[in-house]
Amino acid sequence: MNVEMLSRIQFALTSSFHYIYPPMSIGIGLMLCIFEGIYLKTRNPRYKQITKFWTKIFALTFALGVATGLVQVFGFGTNWARYSRYVGDVFGSALGAEGIFAFFLESGFLGVMLFGWNRVSAKMHYVSTLCVALGAHFSAVWIVVANSWMQTPAAYKIVGDGSAAKATVTDFWGMVFNPSAMDRLTHVILGCWLTGIFLVLSVSAYYFLKKQYEDFANKTMRIGLIAAAIVLVLQLISADSTARGVAFNQPSKLAAMEGVFKTEANTPLTVMGWVDEENQTVKGIKIPGLLSFMTYGDAQTPITGFDQIPQDERPPIGIVFQTYHLMIVMWVLMALLTCIGFYLWKKNRLKKSKWVLWAFVLSILFPHIANQTGWMTAEIGRQPWIVYKLLRTSQGVSTNIVTSQVVMSLIMFIIIYVLLFALFLFLLDRKIKHGPEEEDVEDSLYRTLGSSSKGEKS
Repeated sequence: MNVEMLSRIQFALTSSFHYIYPPMSIGIGLMLCIFEGIYLKTRNPRYKQITKFWTKIFALTFALGVATGLVQVFGFGTNWARYSRYVGDVFGSALGAEGIFAFFLESGFLGVMLFGWNRVSAKMHYVSTLCVALGAHFSAVWIVVANSWMQTPAAYKIVGDGSAAKATVTDFWGMVFNPSAMDRLTHVILGCWLTGIFLVLSVSAYYFLKKQYEDFANKTMRIGLIAAAIVLVLQLISADSTARGVAFNQPSKLAAMEGVFKTEANTPLTVMGWVDEENQTVKGIKIPGLLSFMTYGDAQTPITGFDQIPQDERPPIGIVFQTYHLMIVMWVLMALLTCIGFYLWKKNRLKKSKWVLWAFVLSILFPHIANQTGWMTAEIGRQPWIVYKLLRTSQGVSTNIVTSQVVMSLIMFIIIYVLLFALFLFLLDRKIKHGPEEEDVEDSLYRTLGSSSKGEKS
């Protein structure tokens, strides 16, 4: 456990913990736009109640996302100073754009969205909700663009030699639209949408089990199931496109994802299994030729295996293989549960199927696991490069820190994150158990009925 490995573990910890919250914020933001849009269209006060309830959940996830994201910024300077110097020009432009297009948009309209219900018009409030949701998406755009440049560098030149070398941008839009950026951005955004959608489904199922707020849960469950079905199909299409890009741009990562040791025609697709690195084989269920066909449209075209990749340029194969397949399993579980939910909903049996409802309650874990394992596949699969083919991870770590400093900061982060996560679960649980504010609907109905009565008297 040297400084490099400990720093990698620390950054993995801070990144993984941070990434619990932005996907929920982005996904809930999408659902808020749908719920409030329906309210504007129908003027049904129930949808206003739904929007106000989920706005509170959004605020909680948003606050923790911002707080935990700041830690990563400091991590670049403390543990990865040489890397920061190398990519500073690239990341400076991308993250500067994030500040302008994302943070200003979110912060400018967040207050209106949270506290403006009775202070601005309904249409203006909806505009604020759209802007906050758009700002959350913009934040993801620039983060993924910067990360994608690390995977597939483009539109740059290297200035300086040795430890003084750094990458500078030669074409801003060329850097933004680097070869992997759009595929990866689409995949990430869809994963975030699924996280928000399945949180809505989870809470809806919980209310059905507790026989509380059933009209509220009916509406959110129906919309959630429709949204899940659409996004799951889009995610499948995105996954295929992303995997093809990996095959072209990062053959060593694809070889690790699928456990391809030998370059040969009719490369099989491993449905499930485990890697035996010592004997350079993968044991499990395989479909001959399917990987070649899915990648190139021709079963005879070979997939590059590790026999053509130098030993010192191979990622940890077993970890990448398992995380990639676990991500796929999570998609299958989400798709299967959505299909079952739709079937039972059409048969009016969903509320009576307790085991399915409990599966929906627990289903919030599926997109979270998929998100975490997806990022693990992407980042571990890029090793040993921190900037693919340009800068090795060992060359990016700071030179002026020692092992004891990283160990102590790692322990501190673990303690703080455990406390923060416990607080998050406590607050989330309290908000869900408290439920939506019923008086919002009652007041609206009372005012509507009151207006009708006055009209009849006149």
